Amino acid sequence: MLLALKRYRETAVFGLFKKTVLPTDKDALPGRDIAMRVASHHCVSGHPLEGPFPEGMQTAMFGMGCFWGVERLFWQQDGVYSTAVGYASGITPNPKYEEVCSGLTGHNEVVRVIFDPEVISYSRLLELFWESHDPTQGMQQGPDRGTQYRSGIYAVTEDQLQEALASKSMYQQQLTQNGHSEITTEIIPAPVFYFAEDGHQQYLHKNPGGYCSMRGTGVSCVQSARDLS
Repeated sequence: MLLALKRYRETAVFGLFKKTVLPTDKDALPGRDIAMRVASHHCVSGHPLEGPFPEGMQTAMFGMGCFWGVERLFWQQDGVYSTAVGYASGITPNPKYEEVCSGLTGHNEVVRVIFDPEVISYSRLLELFWESHDPTQGMQQGPDRGTQYRSGIYAVTEDQLQEALASKSMYQQQLTQNGHSEITTEIIPAPVFYFAEDGHQQYLHKNPGGYCSMRGTGVSCVQSARDLS
């Protein structure tokens, strides 16, 4: 690990390493076998953070930039039972926040959503996803630049994957009609989810005036679906 961190510092100084480029297996930090310890319960809902969850609950996972504001967006929705922030879609096992920010883990900042499909559908979660950030920005979101801020949908089931891909196609048509560029969202089967440090969990509840850069494009998914019907 010390060698990898030394390599990062050296390349950063000389401008050779760019945090907007995903690392290779060779460049990635080694990580660790020990999982991050987090609180047992969600500080807003009081529900379990890691489980077990009630029968019938489903899981979704999204990356939309800085995960602080994204988690708040989802925990505010009726039908969302629990949320947690973490890291996914990278190489380094059990990474720490500073390592993710270095760009040498390949991970994205993500929010895991536990929801009741009888109250809020996966399609509604997708609408919130598309409308609440700019999915065309590549390896950044607003002023935040880096691979950990990329747009991503991580499908837990094959049905979720197909629904996410279909929603992307519909939303792209509406974005194009409104002068926006191509969607860069990563849509793949859900990878391993690693919990972020406890201080990041429900961060904006603990720090109401904390940083949140989440901004949408102003283009509605509902309008997109109506135009295609």
